[in-house]
Amino acid sequence: MLSKCANPGCPAPFRYFHQGKLFRVELQAEGTEGLDFDTSRARRRLEFYWLCADCAVTMTLAFQKGTGIIVAPVKPTPPAKAVVETPVPPRSEAEPSFRGRRYGTHP
Repeated sequence: MLSKCANPGCPAPFRYFHQGKLFRVELQAEGTEGLDFDTSRARRRLEFYWLCADCAVTMTLAFQKGTGIIVAPVKPTPPAKAVVETPVPPRSEAEPSFRGRRYGTHP
């Protein structure tokens, strides 16, 4: 049963599924590595981890060989390209103004 945030440094208690981020991890039981027959499926188990909303913004879970599941920082996303706005010149009196639909006009 989940009781608190998976971040060891965070005391946030688990209360609701919609708060934070829930992780489902399928682990293989020890001693079943390399087995490729159907009985090995029965030796797998599911574990659930939860990061509170505050920790989920900056952290995620990762698997580290020899250690297991660890809390790791989220890889930063590259900054978005700056959007340069091009000013629209004011419309002159000579330009036609079309408001609404144009019906039956052919060039």
